Amino acid sequence: MADTRQSVHARPSRPEYVDKPRRRADASRVLADLDAAFDACGLRDGSTLSFHHHLRNGDAILNMVLDAAARRGLRDLHVAASSIFPVHAPLVAHIRSGVVSDLSTSFISGPVGAAITAGLLPRPVTLTTHGGRAQALASGALRVDAAFVAAPSADPLGNLCGTQGAAAFGAMGYALCDVAHAAHVVAVTDTLAPFPLSPVDIPQERVDHVVVVPSIGDPSGIASGTTRPATDPLRLAIGQSAAAAITASGLLRNGFSFQTGAGGISLAAAAQVGAEMTRRGITGSFASGGITGFHVKMLRGGLFRTLLDVQCFDLAAVQSIRDDPRHQAMSAAAYAAPHPGGAVVDRLDAVILGAAEVDLDFNVNVTTNGAGQIIGGSGGHADTASGARLTVITTQLTGGGYPKIVPKVLHRTTPGHTVDLVVTEAGIAVNPARAELADRLRAAGLPLVPITVLAEQAAATATHRQANRGSGRDVAVSTWRDGSVTDRIQAV
Repeated sequence: MADTRQSVHARPSRPEYVDKPRRRADASRVLADLDAAFDACGLRDGSTLSFHHHLRNGDAILNMVLDAAARRGLRDLHVAASSIFPVHAPLVAHIRSGVVSDLSTSFISGPVGAAITAGLLPRPVTLTTHGGRAQALASGALRVDAAFVAAPSADPLGNLCGTQGAAAFGAMGYALCDVAHAAHVVAVTDTLAPFPLSPVDIPQERVDHVVVVPSIGDPSGIASGTTRPATDPLRLAIGQSAAAAITASGLLRNGFSFQTGAGGISLAAAAQVGAEMTRRGITGSFASGGITGFHVKMLRGGLFRTLLDVQCFDLAAVQSIRDDPRHQAMSAAAYAAPHPGGAVVDRLDAVILGAAEVDLDFNVNVTTNGAGQIIGGSGGHADTASGARLTVITTQLTGGGYPKIVPKVLHRTTPGHTVDLVVTEAGIAVNPARAELADRLRAAGLPLVPITVLAEQAAATATHRQANRGSGRDVAVSTWRDGSVTDRIQAV
């Protein structure tokens, strides 16, 4: 009898070739308008739409897309935006009318924050870290029906570039995560270039549709917030103390890796760190995060080998990432997602961050102000604090009349066990868990002060009392890098 067993190495049968229609040379993914994109993506009531914030307070896409959704009569949409800025104030009307009923983001400022604090949204906002948002997309915890990607330039097949076009904004780090996982991807551009586009930041196989509009936004809005070092004596002194602490920590050596926030005190500290690196002849490995022209100067001055950029904070950074191959873009996942291989934040030697409030357990609030209003969110704050070997918080004792060193923060954005130092104009408080670090700073002659003393001084100089926590229903929930809840905000 013949052996009919099939070899484990046998190749599977293949279908016979049949004539297929030729692909047209003028193939295109370009649609007539946003309405056509809604139809093509099959969007309906309850859909989840995602947006990224590389144009920051100059973004026009979120408002444009939600206006189109309202005209179509859609309701109960979930807006999954990487950040919300004052320019997105029209979102309030869409929440009030029922077009939007759910919101997840890493940062909220302006009128939307005030509306959320007042309890306008029917469901609590989910406030993620930047890394936590990337992780939620990758795991499927955040499922996006359509990602609307602001593209400074695009070609008809959907290749996208962030450094070319009238509204060039540079790195596309947050959009890179959305296009990798969304069910549909719609690129919205005001500069349609001939195929093939060059360079390409997001390739055509990640994009389903292209819509051309008159303007995707105002690039001058990218530089919202402080992007220059502080020069006033008080904040400059805080920056100098932070730099001295980093120097005394023993981490300032060849290969040093570093991140700062974009605030004036952080950049003042970075300037002092740079001066010390120059004096010692130190070349760092990388500076990371949101990049400003100040960081570009450090790169060009030979202080770092590379800049790793998830978003550009000003137009000088946009020009640098376009022209200098040492200035590299990275996705939000590569930047901060908590995966086994580690993220860029997990390779940081030191990070300098700001605070709205710090409490006696070193917990940090960057989500609400002293009056309890939502004015921000973690962004990369909790990610970098968790990953860096040395986390330095810089803050004045008071702000807007409210104490900033308090017995207990109104909202815990960043857990205290991830914070090493709090630097103020009245001295430096070291987390008690870091006794060796305290010894190093004390040996360097730096003014160490218990956090309790800083809280007493803050209370004595403040003109307003910290608000009470709300007692009503949850209006927002903050989550950590892994999606676990760090705190909640209740309606007053």
